[in-house]
Amino acid sequence: MQKTPSPRRSADDRVFRLGTGVFALLILLLVAAIGYELFKDSRLSIAKFGFAFWGTKTWDPVAGEFGAFPFIWGTLYSSFLAILISTPIAIGIAVFLSELSPRAIRTPLAFLTELLAAIPSIVYGLWGIFVLVPIVRQLETFAPGWLKRVPLFSGPPLGVGMLSAGLILAVMVIPFTSSVAREVLKAVPPTQREAAYALGATRWEAIQAALRYGRTGIFGAIILGLGRAIGETMAVTMVIGNNPQVSASLFAPQYSMAAVIANEFTEAADDLYLSALIEIGLVLFIITLVINALSRLLIWSVTREVKVKKGRAAPVAVPEAAA
Repeated sequence: MQKTPSPRRSADDRVFRLGTGVFALLILLLVAAIGYELFKDSRLSIAKFGFAFWGTKTWDPVAGEFGAFPFIWGTLYSSFLAILISTPIAIGIAVFLSELSPRAIRTPLAFLTELLAAIPSIVYGLWGIFVLVPIVRQLETFAPGWLKRVPLFSGPPLGVGMLSAGLILAVMVIPFTSSVAREVLKAVPPTQREAAYALGATRWEAIQAALRYGRTGIFGAIILGLGRAIGETMAVTMVIGNNPQVSASLFAPQYSMAAVIANEFTEAADDLYLSALIEIGLVLFIITLVINALSRLLIWSVTREVKVKKGRAAPVAVPEAAA
């Protein structure tokens, strides 16, 4: 027979639930307050330039002409380049740690991978200046002439530029993506792998089945890494070249939204200049918020699917070669 909870215990539960709910609500209020302040302080720029602000390439504080397109381009270019470089490495690390790694080195290797996320951004920037930039400069210098005529690889051999920014962002994104992808693979029910083996699949094909089962969560991990790359400031500022131009070249110095705010915020001499910088921060805030919310939603959908299918037979995503 189930015991009825005492009135005191029920009151304590309600107080505890109310207290934790207030703390959760404070986070939402804080995010809303940040967005409101950014919008309020950027109204002057919004009123003067409107939506043209985001499609204009001119950034001339002396003439009072402000356009954010070079910074949007640089932010998205460097972030997607970083994701393109880091995703295969991060997923490879996650697969090795969750499926193939010997037990003796699994924990130390996972710890060292996650330790990359604890390194300060300024340290990555210093490493980029003194180690990565000279290497990239050598690659640019010794690149064959026919390759330099391709727009993607044209430009002076400076070392600082989009390629350096993309590489350093890739290193910074790897621990985030690999950690979440590893947790997604650990959440895949063992029956998926066992069923694949029962159907004659090899170990690689069983891993493919696990990857297919958790593909939504892995995609969410990649999007989470993208959000991390978009918001990065100091390391990118130190190696991207800080030149407000729009170029497809990996060797050309360019700019990002976070970098222009960090470099020019203290130099904003008039209200319009300051408002334009804050408007860039507003859009960066919105983009980062949307990307992180999307990644969390995708990861949540995978964990919910695992809970729903737990305890009953689930279709096995077996590769064609095993079927």
